[in-house]
Amino acid sequence: MNQNIPTKYALDSSIHHDTYLIDGKIGKWNGEFTEVISTLLANQEDDKYITLGDSPKMDKKHALLALEAADKAYLNGTGTWPTMKVYERINCMQKFVDLMVLKRDEVVKLLMWEIGKNLKDSEKEFDRTVDYINETIKEYKKIDRDGAFFHNNSGVRALIRRGPLGVVLCLGPYNYPLNETFALLIPAIIMGNTAIFKPAKHGVLLIAPLLEAFKKSFPPGVVNIVFGRGREIAAPIMETGKINVLALIGHSSSAISLQDLHPQKNRLRLVLGLEAKNPAIIMDDADLELTVNECLNGSLSYNGQRCTAIKVIYVHEKIKEKFLKKFCDSVDSLKLGLPWENTLLTPLPEPNKPKYISELIDDATSKGAKIINKNGGKKFKNFVFPAVLYPVSEDMDVYKEEQFGPVIPVISFSDINTPINFMANSNYGQQVSLFGNSEEKLGPIIDSLVNLVCRVNLNSSCQRGPDVYPFTGRKDSAVATLSVHDALRSFSIRTFVASKDNPTNKNILRKLIDNKKSNFIRTDYYL
Repeated sequence: MNQNIPTKYALDSSIHHDTYLIDGKIGKWNGEFTEVISTLLANQEDDKYITLGDSPKMDKKHALLALEAADKAYLNGTGTWPTMKVYERINCMQKFVDLMVLKRDEVVKLLMWEIGKNLKDSEKEFDRTVDYINETIKEYKKIDRDGAFFHNNSGVRALIRRGPLGVVLCLGPYNYPLNETFALLIPAIIMGNTAIFKPAKHGVLLIAPLLEAFKKSFPPGVVNIVFGRGREIAAPIMETGKINVLALIGHSSSAISLQDLHPQKNRLRLVLGLEAKNPAIIMDDADLELTVNECLNGSLSYNGQRCTAIKVIYVHEKIKEKFLKKFCDSVDSLKLGLPWENTLLTPLPEPNKPKYISELIDDATSKGAKIINKNGGKKFKNFVFPAVLYPVSEDMDVYKEEQFGPVIPVISFSDINTPINFMANSNYGQQVSLFGNSEEKLGPIIDSLVNLVCRVNLNSSCQRGPDVYPFTGRKDSAVATLSVHDALRSFSIRTFVASKDNPTNKNILRKLIDNKKSNFIRTDYYL
């Protein structure tokens, strides 16, 4: 790799991040700190990781202070934020996004250094997040308009709107520390909830430039941002029983352990994006050129560190040899580079990940699989070159585990029930990519697949976007649905005011509307 760093993307100095946001105040942390490193330039075993800076290692006391602030701001639904006029909450969100865009260059640079995401994808993550917020504002206006009229049924008049749920604990992932975190946080707060947000271990410094924007945009206690380890921050918060919504994108084991800490589980709403083992199924009449390109990007974009990545490939026996040769040649042609070089492959941000990937490869080869691409498995301190493994069998770890990195298991089949049974027996059910051209073959397969996963990608790789489409999964892959529209519903509940249809009640309702004495009972809406 070329280690010459363009001036624009060079780090001026180590970042000593010592602030947090609780109850509308940016506090200064004077306790322990966690070192934040970057693996980018540690290619060889004797290379040292770069210290990017440090971040607060906050404690239980401050975690509970953040919870207290969020709880006070919600105030059992009577606080200023949950009872605020819709357009006022929208104005706060618009102010935030206007301030956020001023930090674009700073956040993009930190995305590259902290998690190794290439420049193009780092810029895309920031811009997509801004678009998501703007689309969320538009959709919230539409939801509000849809609730701006009275129903009348069986002599009962009702005004039905969506109301907030309470206090949200928001925990984001390292692979999309801005976009996927904000896909939880933004719809949660705009619907009138209050939140405590703890960034992921990797991708923590890039949140620091946004603290001031949150402070200036929202009333005290609406957004509280704390830093530290999950067990020291999230665990004591959950134990209080005061969290109404656990919003987490990460591993199911983390979600389960946090749920188990809550003393009143029936009061806890879950919004979770978890693991997936998305397969590609390649039929014997698939367009090989297109299929190889889609499987390459689907399995190795951001080194496969995406829940939506293709994590196992099923290829029909009839075209197995042709596909594998073309696919392996394409994988071997990839270059490993630094993020600003915009290569598909970049260093892995987790120091222990290369060891884990190598262990998966060793386990598979010890049980009969072969590395069938020339460069597969070549190990560096901060990377393992993608290994295409074939044939893969059920007893191999890579068959069962979500590898979340650059290793690609391949299985051949002659009976379509082979991949379908894999999906049926899997703990996961997010997406599948299906490649083929015969509608007679594809039709019945699609009819089965839509009942096993939540998105079937026809002749294209698995992915999340566009953000207006529902993003969810079956089994251990997700709870609730995230998209611009669905996320607003996930963080709210239908609530309404009902009255018997008689002259007295009609008169009261008319006065409430005319005199604007209620932010809930109104029939106007916002353009």
